[in-house]
Amino acid sequence: MASSWSSEPEVTPEDYLEAVLDLVARVPPGRAVTYGSVAEVLRDRLGVGGPRQVGSVLARAGAGVPWWRVVNAAGCPPRAWRREALEGLRREGCPLTAPPDPDDARVVLGRALWWPDD
Repeated sequence: MASSWSSEPEVTPEDYLEAVLDLVARVPPGRAVTYGSVAEVLRDRLGVGGPRQVGSVLARAGAGVPWWRVVNAAGCPPRAWRREALEGLRREGCPLTAPPDPDDARVVLGRALWWPDD
C-alpha cells in the first residue's frame, strides 16, 4: 500500500509483469539484455523491481516474448533453458563466444547489448 505522503501511484505485480514483458518484447533480434538492465530501466520508470523479479516474471509468463534474449551479467542464458535459448540466439545471429562445448556459449555483451532509447 502506498504511503499517504507519496504522490506516486502504487505499482501492482500485474503492472510490473506487463512492463517486463513489454520491454523484453522490444529487444531486437540478434541483440540481448541482462536481467539487471531490464530491472534498471524499470526501476527508473516504476521505482520497483530487481533482476530476480525480472527472472521470475519471465519464468512465469515469458513464453510470449523473446525470453532467450535476456541473459545474466556474464552473458549466460537461464540454465534450465540454456540449449533452447542458445538456439534462438544463434538463429538470430547474436554474437556468442565459441567454447569447445557449444552449450557453454555466452552472449558477447560488448557487441550484443541493447538498451531502449526511451
